[in-house]
Amino acid sequence: MLSKKQTQQAVEIMGKMFPNAQPSLDARTPFQYMISVMLSAQATDISVNKVTPKLFRDFPDPQAMAAASKTALQADIHSIGLYRNKAKHMKAASQALLDDFNGVVPSTRAKLMQLPGVGRKTADVVLADAFGIPAFAVDTHVTRVTKRLRMVPQKATVLEIEQRMMKLLPEDLWVTAHHRMIYFGRYHCLARAPKCEQCPLLSICADGQQRLGLKNK
Repeated sequence: MLSKKQTQQAVEIMGKMFPNAQPSLDARTPFQYMISVMLSAQATDISVNKVTPKLFRDFPDPQAMAAASKTALQADIHSIGLYRNKAKHMKAASQALLDDFNGVVPSTRAKLMQLPGVGRKTADVVLADAFGIPAFAVDTHVTRVTKRLRMVPQKATVLEIEQRMMKLLPEDLWVTAHHRMIYFGRYHCLARAPKCEQCPLLSICADGQQRLGLKNK
């Protein structure tokens, strides 16, 4: 397991590799950002950004989206995986915003998670990127990177990863580290073919050393 110092150094190196790591979803309001994050589950940000311009022209706010038919919502997002289920959640979440929060996206995790289709990861991403509230969201990239680098135990759950990383990193680095790890996982530490040979973190990465035959399993 990496120490706190090693973990912070690794995040710093990721920052040098990807100095422009930042949110990649296009949205103008917290509501639109929340919807974009909901759509991004099991989909790429690029694919989401292709459908949201029309979606948000047609249904820019909770009022419009709650009033929309599921068929109309599905038509705008049909190229996204699980689009039927996502359309249902988008409509239900919009109605819940109107019923319970006066149409305003709440800025606490607990209240966000009361909305249909909003889990912990979505809530954390919205808190961090839409409201600037420190949070450490854990997605598939973050899970892969933290486990390969032995920042967390191999059997750690999403919640356990979040809690450990929040202990290893200072609060003002949580959001930045999240985005750096996403870029690192998306473009370098790939799921099927990680670029271990040219990785500046190889000296502290047990997984990479094993892959290259530099260390016994």
